[in-house]
Amino acid sequence: MASELPWIWLAIALYAAAAACAMATRPLAAAGPGTRRRADAATFGLLGAGLAALAWALATRWTRIGHGPFISLYEVLASSLWSLGLAYAIAGWRAPIVRRTAPVVLPMLLVLAGWLAVANPADTHLPPTYETAVLWFHVLSGKVFLGCALVATGLAGLMLLRAGPCARRFAGAPSDRVLDALAWRLMLAALVFESLMLVAGAVWAQDAWGRYWAWDPLEVWSLVTWLALSAAVHARLTWRVTPRLGAWMILGVFALAFLTFFGVPFVSTAPHKGVL
Repeated sequence: MASELPWIWLAIALYAAAAACAMATRPLAAAGPGTRRRADAATFGLLGAGLAALAWALATRWTRIGHGPFISLYEVLASSLWSLGLAYAIAGWRAPIVRRTAPVVLPMLLVLAGWLAVANPADTHLPPTYETAVLWFHVLSGKVFLGCALVATGLAGLMLLRAGPCARRFAGAPSDRVLDALAWRLMLAALVFESLMLVAGAVWAQDAWGRYWAWDPLEVWSLVTWLALSAAVHARLTWRVTPRLGAWMILGVFALAFLTFFGVPFVSTAPHKGVL
């Protein structure tokens, strides 16, 4: 058994506990400031413990096999679960308004954790084409892009849930106007980092395979995601997009990005699939 697996399972359990804590918290309108602070402390404390356990698991695997976690689905899921959890924790620390989205964001992270639990943890080897510094910039830009989109999606989900049967639960959250403004600031940051990811990916492709672009499935869907994000940002800045419509746009872009990151690379037979 791989030496990091017990830590992976501990991290999954802690992420699940954090999600359960967020979902079990009383409605905002019914909870006093002290209750909210204690609930936030418990939720983000569990998330922080999960991040620590997952960081140790990733470091253990990295030391054992000699390369970073970006080859197999198992490695991509583990590293993304860590990076997305870290992005959300930092956002919650910097902007208390983001903490209100825990019942939306943490269940989404739990989906990744459940997927990780059933992924194949077999060791991988690093292809020669991956031995370049540009890869690190490409991967890091992608992680930041998806992290910004995740936090924005949490804010969008909060706006939509408050307009439906869960209105009472989120009645004490800031206004849609405030949530909408912050969500689109994050989507602008996401656009910047996805653009950097695509540029770095093209440079890497030229170095690895002798071409900047070859229309392989991941390249195509990454471009489609960038176009969708650009169109959404353009629409938000140009027309009178209501917060609710803007929230649906954000959710659509995030769903497309999620499928591009975690679906296309592992069903394609192109070089982007991973191990060569």
